[in-house]
Amino acid sequence: MKYNDRYLVLSNFLEGYLGEEFELWGNTIEEIVAAYKRESQPLERLILVGQIDQFCRDHAANLDTAFKAAYGLTFNPVRWGHTTASFLEEVMRLLSE
Repeated sequence: MKYNDRYLVLSNFLEGYLGEEFELWGNTIEEIVAAYKRESQPLERLILVGQIDQFCRDHAANLDTAFKAAYGLTFNPVRWGHTTASFLEEVMRLLSE
């Protein structure tokens, strides 16, 4: 099973909103998550939060390594001033507002 199969909504969010063309939705994580919230359905947002939480639990012992292996070619939280954990926590917080 590939990560994008198990965490499909998370993969789509990272690739679609934080990939190469992230500027289409904003220049900060806050702006990008706000755009995602405007363009997505409440159920999709709940699924995304659930998949982020599941990814964190599934990889609690090696979160940075697992995230880099799964999404390193798409997104690097360090370039945005975050660790993997702080980035995922911030996205969940913003989605929950």
